[in-house]
Order: sequence, then C-alpha cells, then structure tokens
Amino acid sequence: MLWKRGGKGGKEERKGTLVKSRDPSYKVVESYWVHNPFAKVTIVSLPGSEGSFQYFVEEAPLDGREREAWKKLVAILRKELRPPETLETDISTYVLKEAKRIAHKYRRSLGKFDAESWEKIFYYVVRDLAGYGDLNVLMLDPNIEDISCNGLNRPIYIWHRKYESIPTNIEFVDEIAYNNFVLKLAHMAGKHISSANPILDAMLPEKHRLAATFMREVSTFGSTFCIRKFRSDPFSIVDLIKLGTLDERIAAYLWVLLENKMSIMIIGGTGAGKTSMLNALTTLIMPNDKIITVEEIAELNPPRQNWVQLVSRRAFRFGSSDTTSISLFDLVKVSLRYRPDYIVVGEIRGEEAYVLFQAVATGHGGLCTMHADSLDHAVKRLTSPPMNVSEVYIPLMNLCIYVARVDLPKKKGGLSFGRRIIKMWEIVDYGKYNLISEWIPSKDRFRSNFSKSIL
Repeated sequence: MLWKRGGKGGKEERKGTLVKSRDPSYKVVESYWVHNPFAKVTIVSLPGSEGSFQYFVEEAPLDGREREAWKKLVAILRKELRPPETLETDISTYVLKEAKRIAHKYRRSLGKFDAESWEKIFYYVVRDLAGYGDLNVLMLDPNIEDISCNGLNRPIYIWHRKYESIPTNIEFVDEIAYNNFVLKLAHMAGKHISSANPILDAMLPEKHRLAATFMREVSTFGSTFCIRKFRSDPFSIVDLIKLGTLDERIAAYLWVLLENKMSIMIIGGTGAGKTSMLNALTTLIMPNDKIITVEEIAELNPPRQNWVQLVSRRAFRFGSSDTTSISLFDLVKVSLRYRPDYIVVGEIRGEEAYVLFQAVATGHGGLCTMHADSLDHAVKRLTSPPMNVSEVYIPLMNLCIYVARVDLPKKKGGLSFGRRIIKMWEIVDYGKYNLISEWIPSKDRFRSNFSKSIL
C-alpha cells in the first residue's frame, strides 16, 4: 500500500485507506514504540475539546527507490512463495525468511540498499503479506483491547486501556478495498463471509475474536468489523488480585468453593471482564480434575492437560435443512459423556442453560457467564424462554459474581478505570440470596462477610 506523504495536518493516501498525518500543533500526551524503529504510536489531545484524544499510527516512510523494491519483492513473493511445511509454522517468521531469500536471489533486479533500508522494506513486506496491513500496528499494540470500523469513510476506533474509546488516524475510503479487507479477515480466521451469509463470528490466528458484517446486506454504512483482542497469556487469579479485580480473601473463598465442586455464574455487561474472570477461575480447579469447555468461539485457555475444548459450528446452507449445525445445546449434552468434573460454558443465552443446570443437578461442577446487570435480572433471564430453567433449579448455581468496568476513585497503575467484582451472592433459594461481598467505590476496597456463608 503506497504512501503519499502529507505535510502539516496532511494525509497519506494508500490503496483503499486514508492515513492522516499528525498536525505538529497537537499536544502530545504520550508516545511509544510498537515496532522499534519502524512503527510508533502517538496519543494527542485534540484542541478545543478538553479530554478528547486521538490515536496516531506513525510508520517510517519508504523513499522512492525503497518503494519500488518493495513493490517488486511483493509481486515476486506472490508468485514464488511456497506454503509452509506445517500448519504450526509462524507465518510472520516464515514470510520474513522467504523475503530475505528471494531478495538475495533477485538482488540485481531489486537494487542495492544498506541494511537499514532492507530492514524497512522487509517490515512492510511482512506487515502486508503476513499481517493486517495498515491495521497491523493496532494489532501489535498491547494497550489496545478492541478495534472497530463502523463503515466506509469513518475513522477506525479503538478501546485503549488508558484512554478508553478514541478514534485513530486511519479510515477506509475505497469500498472494494474495504470489502476485500473484511474478506481477508474472514479467510485468516478460516471462515466464510459473503452476501448470502453476511454475518461472521470467528477467531483470528492470534486468538482475537472477530465479529463482522459484509457489504450493505445488514449494515447500511457498508461492511463493518470489530476485533476483540485477548492476551496471549491469560490473566491468572494472581494477576487479577494485583489489578484489584478482587482481593486475597475473595480468591481464597473462591478456591475453597471450586475445590468442593461448587457451581459459579459470572454476570456483567459487555467488556466487563467476565471471560477473563472465568478463565482465571479454571486455574483454581483441582489439577487432575477433568474440565470440558463449551463455547461458540474458542476463548478459554485453562493451563492444564486434562481439558477438552468443544466449539459450536454454524451451517452455511440454503433451504430449511439444519442438520449440519452444532449448537451449544448439542455440545453441553455430549460433554456429559466425557465424565467431566467441571463443565464450563463460555456464555449461556439459550437452551444450553437448561442442560447445564441438569448437569449440575447430577453432581457435576459448573461454571458459566451471562449478560446481566444484577442477580435479579439474571434469574429472570434464566427462568424465561429460551433458557427455561425451572425455579427449583436456580439454587443449584451456588454463587453469582457480578463484575463490571468502573471508574476508580484514584488511579491504579496509571489507569483511572478498572474491573471489579461489584457483588457476590450465595444463592440460597429462588428469590433468596445471601450477599457475601461487595465493592466499596469510595475506598476501592471490598467488604466481605464470609462468616455469613452457608456453602
């Protein structure tokens, strides 16, 4: 993707994308390298709007000769690049190795450059062939949680761990190139998206979650996508204690419950940290206990060997036949044949909830998450269609944890917000709940009364 360098407050136009240059008059709030020395990020404060920030991706530009060599090298690679021998091969490392081999083979045609120029050329080759092109810096930045594009000619937004939701200096300006990029994301995830099947929920190779729509079939502004990034090393319970999500006493209490096969449900809104909490809880289960995880998208990663991961499958079909779809309901049923100690459902929202509660009733441990902002609302969802869990089964879920993203009274680790366990209830009976712990916002501490515990 070629650059046209802009001047002060100018723009850099590439094939299909528009990358705005940073106005030197903008006040720089923070700047850091993502891929030193070729890609850095600058956060600026926008003039005239206090508290508003923008995220600028700044990459080392190619000069004319470097750009021509890069174009030739990419063209040759597209023709001569052989597939790796195994699926486990790291694609970026493989493309870099092959790029260096081909650059040496065609060194007379490509021209003579110093080592620094070659490194820059290779950076762009790997970025565009093995990475995510203009979005690659966003994907590499560990401070970004979400990346979303709401349509053509709209800035790509990110959720930054420190600055929350802010726009970037990148936007798609060509519809064909934009649709091709969404297709590329689908192919990288090993899935299919088209006008006939315009909605996609998938997992990228780095285990990031991808949601996308294609063209204008269901989204009026054209294709859209949202990438929810996940850590390569999931949070442990110790990590969550250090972050202040819970304290040591709550962690010890949860450990005792899980060692005794109690069942726990985690509730909260989108981005509250439910999945991170769920994954951390699996580390407290007895090491030799067998865990079955059931998910639509494979996100959980318990650090153990005695673990079976089941993932639902969506059918692509025309007509009314649905024999090739495999739902969470089907997977929870089959998980009972594996003699599990714990069944972990990534998110319950349908009839799989009924089967999970039936499994808990037979002595299996259960862990799950659900979207709800209070225990009362969670119970109402459970007892209503399509879950249809009987009221008498509700107390089989021994504990409910409500997690949320909150503003902190004082910054912790440089952040003004964080995730906290707001409340924990032991479920005594339908409509009868025992509040065992709650978060005190003014002090950023937890008030727990485990002497009231009935478990």
